[in-house]
Amino acid sequence: MRLGLLATMGKDWKQGLERVCAAEALGYDLVTTGEAWGPSVLPFLTLVAANTSRIRFGTSILNCFSRSPAVFAQEFAMLDQISGGRAVFGLGSSGAQVIEHFHGMKFERPLQRIRETVEIFDRLIAGEKLRYEGELFRLQRGFRLDYARPRAKIPVFIAAITPRSIRQTGEIADGIFPIHWPKRLFGALRKDLAAGAKIAGREGAEITIAPFTTVTVLDGADDEAKWQAARQILFFYINKMGVFYAQMLERNGFESEVASSRRAFAEGDEERARAAISERMIREIQCIGPVEEVREQLQERASLGADVQMIYMPRGDLATCTKQLQVLIGA
Repeated sequence: MRLGLLATMGKDWKQGLERVCAAEALGYDLVTTGEAWGPSVLPFLTLVAANTSRIRFGTSILNCFSRSPAVFAQEFAMLDQISGGRAVFGLGSSGAQVIEHFHGMKFERPLQRIRETVEIFDRLIAGEKLRYEGELFRLQRGFRLDYARPRAKIPVFIAAITPRSIRQTGEIADGIFPIHWPKRLFGALRKDLAAGAKIAGREGAEITIAPFTTVTVLDGADDEAKWQAARQILFFYINKMGVFYAQMLERNGFESEVASSRRAFAEGDEERARAAISERMIREIQCIGPVEEVREQLQERASLGADVQMIYMPRGDLATCTKQLQVLIGA
C-alpha cells in the first residue's frame, strides 16, 4: 500500500514544510498541492524540492490555461533539477468560472488544450527541438529547453472524471487523479485507461491511479459530527460545483443519492440534501471508521487498484499531524 498526501501551504509555509518533511520520514510516497485562485504553489514546491531527499512531489493540480506549455516545462525543469528528479506535473482544466473570471481567458476546448500542453511539455523535457503543429499551438522555430536534466521524462498526472477525459489520459499521461471514485470501480477505471493507452500504443497498466481519498478516523469523540462532515464533502460537490461531479457520481452508481440531494437543495433544504448522502455512498468513496478499520479500508482499496492513495493532510499541530500520519501508514 502506497500513500500520498494532499498538502496545503497554509497560513505558515514553514509549518507546511515541516509536515511534508515528517511525511517523508514516515515513508509517504508523494505529496502534492494545488492552486485555484490563491497564491502560486510553485515557490512552495521549490522549498519542498530543496528540503527533502526522497519523497516525490508535485501539483494537484495546475490549470492548463493560465500558463503556456513552455512555461510549465521551464518551471518543472527547475523543480526536477533541484530535487534530483522527483517532480510530478499534475494538470487539469479547472472550470469556466476560474479561467474566465480570475485569469480572464476563454474556457474553450479544455481537452484539446490538455492534450497539446502535455505533448509540448514532454518534448521540451525530453530535450527535443520544438516543432509542433497542433490545433491550438503552432510552434515552428525549433526552440530547445536546455538544462542539466536528471531525467528525460517528468511524469504527468491528469485530473480526469469524464469518460472522454479518462480515455485521453490513458493516451497521453503517466497517472490520473480521480476524485470521489468508488472503490469497486478502480478496475473499470483501469480498463478505460488501458483503452486509451492502446490507441497510443502504450501499456495501460503503467498508468498510476492516484485517487483523492477522504479519511475520517472515528474515535468515539464527536463521531456523529464526523459523519456529517463526510456527508458535507459530497453534498458540496454534488450541489455547488456545477454539474460535472454530479454527473460523474450518477455514472458511478449513485443516481438515487444525487437526484435526492439535488432535489432537496433546489427546494432550499440543505439539511435534507446532506441527509440524502447515504452511508453506502460514503463507504464506497471514502475511508471512515476506527483507525484499524481505516487502515484495512486503505489496504482494500489498494488491492482493488488504487496505486497511490492521496489522503488529505491531517489537521492540528505538528505532533498531532505526525501521529495520525504514522498511524495511517502503520509506521
